[in-house]
This record gives sequence, structure tokens and C-alpha cells, in this order.
Amino acid sequence: MTPDSIVFGAAGFVGRSLVAELLRQDRRVAAAVRGPAERLTSWLAGQRADTAGLTVVGADITVPGLGLGGAGGAEARGLEGVRDVYNAAARFAFGLSLEEARRVNVTGALNVVDWAATRPGLRRLVHISGYRVGGAPVDHRADGAYEASKKEADAAVRVRARELGVPLTVVNPSSVIGPGQFIGLASMVEDLWRGRLPALPGGSGTFLPVVESGYFARFMAALPEHEETTGKAYWVLDDGTPELPELVSLIAGHLGVPAPRLTIPVRLLRRLPRALTRADPETLSFISGDRYHTAPALAFAERAGLRMPPVGEALRSWADGLVGARFGAGAPPRGPYGFRNVAGSRTWVAGERENPEYVLLHGLPLDADSWEGVRDRLGVPVLAADLPGMGRSAPAHSLDDWTAALLEPVRTRPVLVGHSLGCGPVLRYAQAHPGRVAAVVLVAPAFLQAPSGRFPRSRAAVPALRRMPRDRLGERLGVPAEAIADLRRPGAARRVVEAMRAAHAGRPALRRVLDRVIEDARVPVTVVAGSGDPPAAGTPATLIQGAGHYPQLTHPDELVAAIRAAGGRALPEPPRPARG
Repeated sequence: MTPDSIVFGAAGFVGRSLVAELLRQDRRVAAAVRGPAERLTSWLAGQRADTAGLTVVGADITVPGLGLGGAGGAEARGLEGVRDVYNAAARFAFGLSLEEARRVNVTGALNVVDWAATRPGLRRLVHISGYRVGGAPVDHRADGAYEASKKEADAAVRVRARELGVPLTVVNPSSVIGPGQFIGLASMVEDLWRGRLPALPGGSGTFLPVVESGYFARFMAALPEHEETTGKAYWVLDDGTPELPELVSLIAGHLGVPAPRLTIPVRLLRRLPRALTRADPETLSFISGDRYHTAPALAFAERAGLRMPPVGEALRSWADGLVGARFGAGAPPRGPYGFRNVAGSRTWVAGERENPEYVLLHGLPLDADSWEGVRDRLGVPVLAADLPGMGRSAPAHSLDDWTAALLEPVRTRPVLVGHSLGCGPVLRYAQAHPGRVAAVVLVAPAFLQAPSGRFPRSRAAVPALRRMPRDRLGERLGVPAEAIADLRRPGAARRVVEAMRAAHAGRPALRRVLDRVIEDARVPVTVVAGSGDPPAAGTPATLIQGAGHYPQLTHPDELVAAIRAAGGRALPEPPRPARG
């Protein structure tokens, strides 16, 4: 198989999206990467991309020949049929030295032009530039190393291509957003999410345009197919991107967090200490009201049959991905997932909303991600959500109203599984709606256990939870540190402590609800607990040997077997049945 296209920087955010799009179009693609190929191939596997047409080659654009060998090199012979060359390689970071930035963004880009000129059947070189490259001359001190290098490369690539007769098309994208984009504007969204964005840079009129990654990949893939794009440059961005205050308000509303009301002029930000503003000086040049000449790109997209997704939809989906992947600190949960409005609460919901076989509600101080191991092993449609005020969800007025609203779209009769605090809403819903529930599983129900003193209940509890390092707190609670990632968010620790106090006070009432559900005999109820954290003596329960209060984290195989058995849906050969 001889590749007809090559993508440099194929493992990067833009490059991998382009590779996936070319493969979807049944192109034969050489993905040029520097470093392990697994970074690209694992991402493509997660996208369910058909990689039959993929060849991965090692390359280093900072050296002449790109590390691919000369015209007679063994690796180069495999690339003789390449007709379309895409340069998506770039060093995108702030705080670089000028030498670091130029090595990839200027020298590397020119090396790609030189290599493309040696392709006997070259149809097009597509070079990805920046969207702020026009206008003012390069000023290394004012621009910063990254932006200065992109400006320099934009001009140098055009000159070299003309000298060598290389058919060139330049694309100038704005901030490309999509799954896996954790830099640039993403840092502002993270500050918003964590309550660290008291004011916005710039003000009304500030324009930070975006373009969705899938659309941008389709745009690039289409360029070589149209001869008239040779020698052209296209500013690719969504003119409908809201101005910065409205953009941040849109995302804040979607995430269920307050948007900042104050703005700070850029000229003032430049004078304030960085320790106070937390703003990298290099990013401030992007805070402007400049607009861009997008008409040629829009006209080409129309001819090519390309349509941008609605920008609000793209921003909300991207924000879901940022929060789901902890802004790059972890892997996103199994989809679908994102924020939904549930009984007035912006609620983090994961899984199947209409036809789940199981509904999983977590306990303290966890979130829906704590069920990931259980979800994977169940292997059927599952619905999980962060309880209101916990994890990533905003508070709600009534936990029971929230549970009813969460389950309102459900059309199946699922098994409801609650862990610890989550046992309460599960039980009360089953009592109120027995015809909509197949069975109830209570995992480590705190209301059936003697108070353990595991959590502090004094007024010092909130600052103690906030101050304690996550690894120490996780060790004390017996959970991984990443399972309590959101305890540092504003109000999170206070809500956890309040929920513990309310659950402790409501123990007798919840026990009465359990007794009534059992007496009615309309919904089967099973109690599952760890042998190290058993319910009160005399309570019938399936015990998981060696487990404590969080069997979903420590013993998922045994817990899944118990859940399946309780719902009458046991596997023929459970992997490791619970022992009781």
C-alpha cells in the first residue's frame, strides 16, 4: 500500500483529526510522527477509525530531509506516491525561547517545503499557519517567541514555495476547539470552572474566534481536490463566535458556574504583576477586537459542501470534554457524557439516558466516574450522574425531585444501584414509583451502619477538607486521589459536609422507607457491603470479602456479579462471584 497523503505532526491535536478525516475518505495516509506511534494509534482506536489505509513513519522536521532519508532512501521509496503534503507540525506553547520556537515553526516548516519539492507527483502542500500573522511586522519582544515564529514562518514558507515551484495553500485557523484541546482558551475555561476567574481580560468587543476541529479537518482535506485553491490563503474561523464576555457567559451557563462580571483592560493587565493576574504576557496580544477576512474561506466551504456546526453547540460540547477529561489530567469517561438540566441543576450525566438497564448513583465524596469500572464490566447500557451539589453537578432544591427528573426520560425498568449517600434517593424513588423499577441494590448503605467517625462533622471540617492534599485525603478515605478531584471547587467541601450531616440525621427515616419497600414486596431489594464495612448485625447482605466502603473501586468484579444477581441478570459464568 503506497500512501497518497502525508501528515506531519500527525500525533498533535490538529494533525490527528486530519489523519482521521483522510482515513474516513478512504485516503491512504502516511502519518509522520516524532516519538511513539501509540500516541496516535491509541487515539484513532478510541475514535473507531478504520486504519487499514494508515502507515506510520518516524520523522523529525527540524532536520533536512525530515529524517525520512534522501530520494533513494528505503523509507522515502515508500512515500514516492505522496501527492498531498500537510504540515500540521508546530511547537505551540508560551514561554518558549526564540530558538525553541523557530526550530519547529520556522526551520521545520521550511524543511517540509524542501521535502515536498522532491515529490515527483506533488499536487499540493497545505501549510497550517496562524490567524494573527498578517498586518504588523514581526516583533519578537512584543509578540513573544511563539507568535513571532508563526509570523516569520508564514512569510518564509510562501517565499520558499515560490522559489521551488511548490503548489502551496496556506490555512490560517483561529483557536481550534474539540476533544483533546487543553491549551489556549482552555486555560480560561479551567479557571472559570475552578472559580479562579474573577475578571475577564479585555472587555466588550474582545474577539477570540474559534473553529471546530472536525470542520477544520474537513476543510483541509478538501483543499487539494480543488485546483483553484493553489496559491491561496484562507482564514478559517467562525465569524459567529460570541465576543469574549458572551462566550464566557455561554460556557459558564452550560457548566452551571457563575460568570465573571468585571473586565480588565489589556493595557492595565500588562502593568500588573503576573503573580496577581495569572496571565501569561504572551497571551495578551490575542486579546483584541480584530476581525479577519473570512469571505474566501466561506466561499470555498460553500463550493465544497462544508458546513460549520453551530458555534454554541461546539463550545458546549468542547466544555463537556474539558471537564470530562479533567482539563487533560485524566482520561474522559466512556460516552456519551456532559451537562444536562435536571430539576434546575446543571447536572453531569454519563451514559444512556432513555434505555439504561442500570442506573448508578454514587456516594460521598465521589462522583459518577467512580462507577467506570462497574460500567465497563456490566457491558450494557448504564446511566450514571453526579448527585446535585456533588462532583461536577450544581446544587438542586430537592434531591428526590432531582432523582425523579433524572429518571423521567427513562423508558426501561432499570435496576437502581445506590452507593452510601446514593442509597437514599434510590430507595425513595423505588417506593414512589415501584412500577418503574426492576430491583434495588444498596451498596454500603451508610444508614444501616453504625456511625464510623470516618468524616469530621465539626465546623472545622470544611477548611480541613479544602486544605488537606488530595493524596492524603484520598488515603484517609480509602479512595484514589482522582476520585475526589472536585473537592477544591468553590462550595464543594461545604456541600459534602452538609450532605454528611443531613444523611446522619435522616438515618431513622430512611430505615423506615426500606422497611416499607420490603413489606410491600413490589421491588426486590439487595444489600451489598464489604466485609470490612458490614451493615448492622442481623441485616441480610451479600458481603464482598476484603472490601471496605468502596467496593466499586476496589472489587468491581465481585460487585458486578452481586448487582447482576440481584437484578436477575447474572452472567452464565460470573468472573469472580461475590462471597457472602
